[in-house]
Amino acid sequence: MREALAGLTVRGRAFLAAGLTAIVCAVVLGQPALTRVGVLVLALPLVTAVVLGRSRYRLALVRTVTPPLVAAGQPARVSLTLTNEGRTPSGVLLLEDQVPYVLGTRPRFVLEGIGHGWRRHVTYQVRSDVRGHFDIGPMSVRVSDPFGLVELGRSFRTTVPLTVTPRTVPLPSIPLGGGWTGSGDNRPRSFAAGSAEDVTVREYRRGDDLRRVHWRSSARVGELMVRREEQPWQSRATLFLDNRTRVHRGQGIASSLEAAVSAAASVAVHLARRGFTVRLVTASGEDRAAAWHDRSSDLNTGPLLEALAVVEAVQTPRLDTSWLGEQSHGGLTVAVLGSVEPLDIPVLRRMQHHTTSALAIALDVEAWTSPAAATGGAVPVLAQQGWRSVALGPRDRLDAVWQDLGRSASPSGRSGGPAPEGMVAR
Repeated sequence: MREALAGLTVRGRAFLAAGLTAIVCAVVLGQPALTRVGVLVLALPLVTAVVLGRSRYRLALVRTVTPPLVAAGQPARVSLTLTNEGRTPSGVLLLEDQVPYVLGTRPRFVLEGIGHGWRRHVTYQVRSDVRGHFDIGPMSVRVSDPFGLVELGRSFRTTVPLTVTPRTVPLPSIPLGGGWTGSGDNRPRSFAAGSAEDVTVREYRRGDDLRRVHWRSSARVGELMVRREEQPWQSRATLFLDNRTRVHRGQGIASSLEAAVSAAASVAVHLARRGFTVRLVTASGEDRAAAWHDRSSDLNTGPLLEALAVVEAVQTPRLDTSWLGEQSHGGLTVAVLGSVEPLDIPVLRRMQHHTTSALAIALDVEAWTSPAAATGGAVPVLAQQGWRSVALGPRDRLDAVWQDLGRSASPSGRSGGPAPEGMVAR
């Protein structure tokens, strides 16, 4: 009852005030008829509050977002299904879904009464120019009586996630370095000695399928030999993103950090389409959730783009180098950098040493402060450390800059061509 009285609308409170005023005037003026009118006006909002407060609504809500992963600037559709599972018909429903302000204004809907077993469907669109991970919901529901005297609030607790990935730009094909790497039985070995049959079989191991036994080799060697399983050999690439606050300029979506994240996302998509398995490394170290992303995964670059969607600026002064201590894989390294400080040079030298081919997009961060302050980025410093690099300014097109990177000196490693003889490339 207390909740119902607190839910009186302005109209309901006006009825209460009018009823009380009519009763007082009737007593003062000695008008019994006016007293009956005052009692009726006063009782109407009170009776409505009692009836609405005692009603037990069992509303169920199902919310879906399609698609759950969108690029910045693209819309997503939110579908709501509201069902009345109780026996009491609902009054007028005022729905308001809670959404972050970057996704737009909060959608509001008005639904007429929903009877027992009835359901209603409503949809709306959200769109964000800012990358990130957002929760849509919860839904707040206000139940109103037909006279608009009382409104009671209800709230659902469920939310659904929406991930907005950085904007990506299609990149042209350029020569990329990086040797074929992989694991499994079919490791590359020389054909100089022995026959091809010798490199396609191995000794029997417990648990091997007996149908794979190669009887001719087993008879010659004197022990069970089985045919090797062909394993896919892939080219690996490390995508490094320097997301330190001190090496970037600008704020919001117009900052150099956002340009770096967008460039990294474009490179990730491009490398995945070229057949590379890609891992993401930031200034804080390797992102385990997006490490060595498999080409066969859904959407090809889903984990990488989700990781880039939530990348934030970090205050660390030095680059994390723990990932460089892991077993070196060779392959390709593509770095998206801000300004390069003297403390970064030894790290960049180590990164170049641990890779077959090192490419870099160096943002001219001073140009984000003032176009007249553009210096051309850290390209000369990177060139001294053996990197193929190009500068990216706020007015430069990423696809054109990537094309310029392809026109630079030829990589020392293999480009993403056919796998070496003796390997299976898929």
